[in-house]
Amino acid sequence: MLVKIGILIYGYFAGALIQAGYWMGKVNKIDIRDYGSGNAGTTNVMRTLGKKAGIATYLLDAFKAVIADILIHFLIVPHTAIPEMLLFLYCGLGIVLGHNFPFYLNFKGGKGIAASSGVVISLMLFPKYCFMFTVFGILTFALVAKISRYVSLASLIGMAMFFVEFLIWGFLGWLPLTGTSLVEGTVIVFALAALAFIRHRSNIVRLVHGTERKIGQKKIKFKYAFLRRLEYNYGKYKCFRSRKLGLRSCFTS
Repeated sequence: MLVKIGILIYGYFAGALIQAGYWMGKVNKIDIRDYGSGNAGTTNVMRTLGKKAGIATYLLDAFKAVIADILIHFLIVPHTAIPEMLLFLYCGLGIVLGHNFPFYLNFKGGKGIAASSGVVISLMLFPKYCFMFTVFGILTFALVAKISRYVSLASLIGMAMFFVEFLIWGFLGWLPLTGTSLVEGTVIVFALAALAFIRHRSNIVRLVHGTERKIGQKKIKFKYAFLRRLEYNYGKYKCFRSRKLGLRSCFTS
């Protein structure tokens, strides 16, 4: 149990400290959480800073899970009887928690999709049919995104399918987990999927109301929204300055 807790904590700090979206914003001299959706994840970085920054953010957030799992493979697995896949899943859960709730950013991070995809990718290291997690994940995401044009919907369906696949693979005996280890692994995968849905609450509301932004949607509306927000903030600033100077007039908008 201590090993599992230690791996979970290790994963949390790996996920929190390698906060790619936040650091990408700092490189560009902004706090990415003050722009767009206010999220420090791949999609917001791509929409705010461009495709190159978005791709770099995704790769860093995804492969921090892969690299962390490779270190576990060489440093921890030889010294414990706990199944390697279970250790990977504990580490993955920690990474997603750290990514979503980084301690040094007031627990305001990303939504965990890129980090979760890294957990799925790391399962390719296992034998039999585990590589199909990644294959099905990519196909599911691509198909839903192509048909619906919603990144959020594709991400959520992809995470739901990961949980369903894990259940089926476990039932068929295609996973290197049995008994209690299989139960623990299933609970962790369910937690990963649940976290994705919890972090996408606002996206789900917008999907229901048809206001979620689609892939390739023109930015003109968002440009006007940005200008309106800028005007509002300027009005607040003038109001603040008027009060500081003891003036009666206060501009509001």
